Amino acid sequence: MNLAHWLQRTARIHPQRPAIAVGDAVWLDYAAFAEYAARTAGWLQAQGLMAGDRVALFMPNRREYLPLLWGAWWLGAVVVPINAKLHPRETAWIAAHSGSRILFTDAEHQAEVVAAWLQAGQAGQAGHAAAVITDFAFLDDATMAQPAIAERGDDDPAWLFYTSGTTGRPKGVTLAARQLRACTLAYLASVQAVEPGDVMLHPAPMSHGGGLYHLPYVLQGALNVVPASAGFDAPECLALAAFWRNASFFAAPTMVRRLVDEVQKSGKRPPGLATICYGGGPMYLADIEQALQVIGPHFAQIYGQGECPMTISVLGRALINDPAQLRRRERLGSVGVAQPMVEIRVCDEQGQPLPAGESGEVCVRSEAVMLGYWNDAQATAAALRDGWLWTGDIGRLDDDGFLTLLDRSKDLVVSGGSNIYPREVEEALLMHEQVAEVSVIGRPDAEWGEVVVAFVVRRDAAQAADTPDAAALDSHCLAHIARFKRPKHYRFVAELPKNHYGKVLKTALRERDATAVAAAVAVAVATKRG
Repeated sequence: MNLAHWLQRTARIHPQRPAIAVGDAVWLDYAAFAEYAARTAGWLQAQGLMAGDRVALFMPNRREYLPLLWGAWWLGAVVVPINAKLHPRETAWIAAHSGSRILFTDAEHQAEVVAAWLQAGQAGQAGHAAAVITDFAFLDDATMAQPAIAERGDDDPAWLFYTSGTTGRPKGVTLAARQLRACTLAYLASVQAVEPGDVMLHPAPMSHGGGLYHLPYVLQGALNVVPASAGFDAPECLALAAFWRNASFFAAPTMVRRLVDEVQKSGKRPPGLATICYGGGPMYLADIEQALQVIGPHFAQIYGQGECPMTISVLGRALINDPAQLRRRERLGSVGVAQPMVEIRVCDEQGQPLPAGESGEVCVRSEAVMLGYWNDAQATAAALRDGWLWTGDIGRLDDDGFLTLLDRSKDLVVSGGSNIYPREVEEALLMHEQVAEVSVIGRPDAEWGEVVVAFVVRRDAAQAADTPDAAALDSHCLAHIARFKRPKHYRFVAELPKNHYGKVLKTALRERDATAVAAAVAVAVATKRG
């Protein structure tokens, strides 16, 4: 099916319901939303595009985003959402790799993208350049043709989501109506129901997984709100929730921490919140416990990947907020149970399922799993095997089906023949009241194979520049985890390097650590010679 039928259906049944707002003001009702989408399809058709062609969106969360996206679907085109924080060269590569014929952007990015294409073209890299469009006057053009919704099959590509590409080039995750429908129904079944008057705020990039959360609100005729700032601002986000009421949104763990800091300033729990759905990175136990205490019982957790978007496991509000639940803290540190249309296994390297309690790679089978990677048969074959998605994440299931993530398989540290999961060490360090952020990596070592190195951001470096020190953290770790797991080296930094989605770049930390080790060796050699 073509998902544009959802928008058309809602517009016919509830034409006057508010559909899109910017800040505290409604911009479009559902009748106008559908009309703008149809006009976008007409304009694209006039440019020679047809079903199956790719249309890229490279812009922040502005009001035109959803009409342009749904207009591409109306035509039967494939949407290629690109994070507006990416470098223009990265944008040009994604648009060229996907074969996008049109790239919608804003005036701020237009010149940079065109320049990046010209530079890549001179280097023989870009292939072809899409037409870069910043004028959306066709949305208000009442004379614009409004074609019928194009027929599309359940497995025809609809959304190309490019992975964050922390190592190498990003890969284009290919999603069709089948996957997007499963993601939508999973939200309604296991995160929360959506009723008229409910609101989805969009402080996180709509180009990323959180953007998919607008789908259940369109299906149910509820309201999608784009912040006036076009991004995440903690005070603005809380103010919008208070204004609209029944407001939900997706937040990465870094966003949750900033919300907690903002709420703590007022000393009052914020009004108007329904559900804050967190995911996209590790939420440490200490952080979610603090968030529940400061903000209140508004949290649900999801675990997913672009390859199975937002739809692998869920830890719902009822489970999080049940004080009588057995092993509550243990489950709060998990990512919940399989979503209703998902099967989860933890497997060994040969693909054999492991019993409860044993650690291995998390494998997933579901209609929500991607079709494959765009124009990358080799990567597709590596990720999809015998109907299962190999996530690259290491985890374990308990007897009740709760999944605890330990780390990415590539981040596992093997020291002296023992497996050490960086997340376990990070959880322990974050229990120290003076540790704000931490990331753990493995350093090659001639004796042990690898040793654990912790990069630590102190909570209040201005007032206590040397607190905690390495000795204090070593004692703290010895009180909470096995001796062999504790870091051998601590590096205190002002901040951790992160990508545009807020994920810590452990590749950058490894490079930084290797450079520091090489410099120390060079100094030692020079000193010895001197």
